[in-house]
Amino acid sequence: MGELPPSRVRPSRPFLTTGVDYVGPILRRLGPTRNKTIIKGYIAIFVCLVTKAVHIEVVTSLTTEAFLAVLRRFIARRGKPRTMYSDNGTNFQGASNELHEINNMLHTSSLMARILDFLTSEGCDWKFIPPHAPHFGGLWEAAVKSVKYHLRRTLSSHIATFEELLTLLAEIEACLNFRPLCALSDDPFNPTYLSPGHVSW
Repeated sequence: MGELPPSRVRPSRPFLTTGVDYVGPILRRLGPTRNKTIIKGYIAIFVCLVTKAVHIEVVTSLTTEAFLAVLRRFIARRGKPRTMYSDNGTNFQGASNELHEINNMLHTSSLMARILDFLTSEGCDWKFIPPHAPHFGGLWEAAVKSVKYHLRRTLSSHIATFEELLTLLAEIEACLNFRPLCALSDDPFNPTYLSPGHVSW
């Protein structure tokens, strides 16, 4: 196994170096359970590359405004990242129409120009991982897998409202941020453990 990059091992505050990925589409109900209107939504997952802490946001659509709003909420709650990483668009090619929509959103020149302007004003860099190298984004892909696992176990075939989905994702975020990062001690007088939540709060 090769050496980890410096951004993964250099001590820093949580979310200073962040990976971001989209999950979706997620079907959600518009209004109460009697309402038959069902719309698509997405989930943005931000992962700290040093502490493995997770931040989850609901995205209502694949528009520039929606993504910038998610990015602003993330920065307001977790602080400004120095560097943000995301998948390269070629990882989405050939998968499905939904992933093509995400790919198009991330690679539209006008969208990227607005996002880069916003990040530049915040003092952040945006970097894509190399093409055809999804293993470079293993941390956020593992977070995506965990979020999907919890969503399948809790929602099953139920279509949640926006409030239900927001609450459920907050609970999933708490579960992921308080998972042990290393083996638990056998010492009964040392019941504590190290988790991403211990350093991200």
